[in-house]
Formats: sequence, structure tokens, C-alpha cells
Amino acid sequence: MLYTLYEAGYYAASPLRWAALAARDFWSSPLNPAADSEVAKRIYATSDLFANLTRRYGKPEWMLDTVRINGRDVRVRAQEVWSTPWCKLTHFSRDMSDLRRAGKTELEPALLIAAPLSGHYATLLRGTVEAFLQDHEVFITEWTNARDVPIVEGRFDFHDYIDHIREMLRQLGPRPHVVAVCQPGPPVLAAAALMAEDGEECRPASMTFMGSPIDARLSPTVTNRLAEDRPFAWFETNMIYNVPPPHLGAGRRVYPGFVQLASFMSMNLDKHQEAHRRYLAQLMAGDGDSAEKHLEFYDEYLSVLDLTEEFYLQTIDVVFQRYLLPKGELEHRGRKVRPERITDIGLLTVEGENDDISGIGQTQAAHRLCLGLPVELKEDYIQPHVGHYGVFNGKRFREEIYPRVRDFVRRMEKSQQRKPVAVAAKATEQDGVVQMRPRSAGA
Repeated sequence: MLYTLYEAGYYAASPLRWAALAARDFWSSPLNPAADSEVAKRIYATSDLFANLTRRYGKPEWMLDTVRINGRDVRVRAQEVWSTPWCKLTHFSRDMSDLRRAGKTELEPALLIAAPLSGHYATLLRGTVEAFLQDHEVFITEWTNARDVPIVEGRFDFHDYIDHIREMLRQLGPRPHVVAVCQPGPPVLAAAALMAEDGEECRPASMTFMGSPIDARLSPTVTNRLAEDRPFAWFETNMIYNVPPPHLGAGRRVYPGFVQLASFMSMNLDKHQEAHRRYLAQLMAGDGDSAEKHLEFYDEYLSVLDLTEEFYLQTIDVVFQRYLLPKGELEHRGRKVRPERITDIGLLTVEGENDDISGIGQTQAAHRLCLGLPVELKEDYIQPHVGHYGVFNGKRFREEIYPRVRDFVRRMEKSQQRKPVAVAAKATEQDGVVQMRPRSAGA
């Protein structure tokens, strides 16, 4: 019922939105002699804000036409190379002639970025992709909005996610690398464990987990406590709704993206309200650059997708309530998942000091599960002064986190060639894990 009311509210607001757009265009037109008056600026700014708050935010574009490598622009083209109704595997193909001019003459590692299926589109990782494109052949998972998948296509659950990751790794060829950002951590680790136990040729050469809830019992955050405090039946009753017409997935039971968005925004409601007040003031003051940055952020942030009922509820149950993976009780298709069977896949964990979604220790837990890995294939890093988003995007990611991930991938590439693994200077060994922290962290 809530989904239907949400859609009804959107369509009911359409006449007001059209009126706001007309008012915005009229009062900002260079042909309007009163456009520079204080009244005109106020009407323009208010109309623009109302139109943006009530419009539909679709899937953003990647807008990655070029990437800067060694001081040169290299053309990039996003290509779909594999797909199911639930996901497409996108390859960011770099122009070979541009790469040669940029001094890139050797084949670079294939790397899969497992994007979260937790409410936002994969384009939220635009900055992540842009960084990895400097040194890798980058592929990314683009999950489909569940409301756009006809009900005849069947279900998609936690175990289907694991199967998709395994199949996409196979598409990349022998010994690719995988980076799991946030939510995909547990299913990606499960997929790697199964592939390692089977001795698959396309098992990862390395796996990097960034802000992932491998063991959500550790350093619980507000999000974790919500999942712990509510009984499973509460999520089933209060978070799941039917997709209404005219969407292709009409009738499908989903966890709506707008519900997830409301939950996220309520955690920092004051910040969002203040951001929109600043945006209004920027428009009235004619500060177009600052207003554009605001729009860029919220165009991405307010673009959300729906999750299938079964995937969402299983994730709550498996990851946040019963903790099956860290307890050694996770089964996939009737088969126990055994991370301790991983013996030759490099493991890097990255966490943010101020992460309020996946607390410190939740991602590091992967090291305790992968008991079969030698210490030289393990590495852990905690980035000071960043929250959850800063673990995979922003200035500190580009300048401090990404170089460490890049160097780790390179070392794991060399290890596959039976060369010694070079452990970075200033590293110390603790609990069987190579601990690396910048000097500013006091290590």
C-alpha cells in the first residue's frame, strides 16, 4: 500500500512541479527585464528547489568518457559484456592507442568491482572506477532495479548473488582480482571460498574488502543495532511492499529504494536540511558553481533502486542477525562455505576510522576466517579521518587508499608468477595480518 501511495503522491505533485518549472524558466529568462530583481531571484530559487525535490531521479549516467593516465587523457567506453535479468557486467574499455601514448604497453590486471546492492546504483562508485582505471582493466556489477524485472523472471536472493559473482569472475578469465565495496563483502567472500575449494582456474588472485560487514557483531553501528533490536518478522511486515503498475515488475515484492533512502536521510536529517538551505541561498546569490556541486551530489544520492524481498530479508537474516558466515554456519545450495579453504588468494581489508555503517573490525574479520592464507598474502589498512563513503571515494581514497590497493594487487600479480611477495616497509605483523597505517594514525 505504501508503494502505491508513494507513486500516487509523485503523480499528484506533477502539476505543481510543472508550474514550478515554468516559473523557474520565466523568472530566470534573459528576456525577462525583471530577472535580476530580488523578487525574481527568490521565485526562481524556490521554484528550482521545489522542482528538484519532487522530480523522479532515474539511474545516473557514468559520465566517464576519459580518464587521466600519466598526464594524458585516455578515452573510455562502457560496454556490456555479460548480463542476466538481474545484473549486467560492464567493462570500461580504454582506448589502446591512447594507452600506448600514456606509456601503458603491458597487459594490466582484470579487476571486478562488486558494487553494493543496497539501494543505490553502481554509478555511486564513479570515483572508485575512475581511480582503478589508471592501472587496471575494470569491470563492475550493475544491478537491476527490481521494480523493472517482470515477475515471470522469478526470484533473486542472497545465493543468486553469490552465483552471479562466481559467473562474472569466470567471464574475466584466469585469476582476476575482485574489490567488494560494503554490502557485497560476505557474498563475495563466500564465492571466493567456493571457487578456491573447487580449484577453479578463474578464482580470484586477490580480494579486497572495503567497509564490508563480514562480521557485523563487531563495533556495532546504528544500522547494526537496528537489525539486532528488531525481530525478523518486523522487517518482513514493515519493509516489504508490492510494486504497483505501470512498472514492469508490477506485483513483485520488494524493499523499495525510497524506504532505504528515507532511512539513510533520517540518520543525518539536519545535514540534509542545511544543505538544501545553502543551495537555496546559493541560487539567490547567483553562486552557480556551488549550486551545481549540490545538484551533482543529490542527483546521485537520491537515485535509488528496489531490492527483491528475498534478497533483502536473507541479507538481514544471514549477515545482520544470525551472522552465519563468521560463525562458520553459512551454506550455499546445500554446501557449507569454508573460507579456511582459501590458500592462494590475496586478502586486503580497508576500513574507515569514522565509519558509521560498518564499524572498525567488521571488515578485518575476514582475516580470522581465512585461516589457510599465509601472512604474506594478508594485509589490513585503516584510513584515518574518513567515514563510510570516504573509504571508496573522495580525496583521501584517491591519494591514500587507492595507491595501497593498487600496490597490493600488483604484489598479488607477481605472486601468481612465483615471484617473492614484497611486503611494504614499515609494516608490522599482528594476529597473522600485515597491518599498514599511515604515520598520521600513530602507527
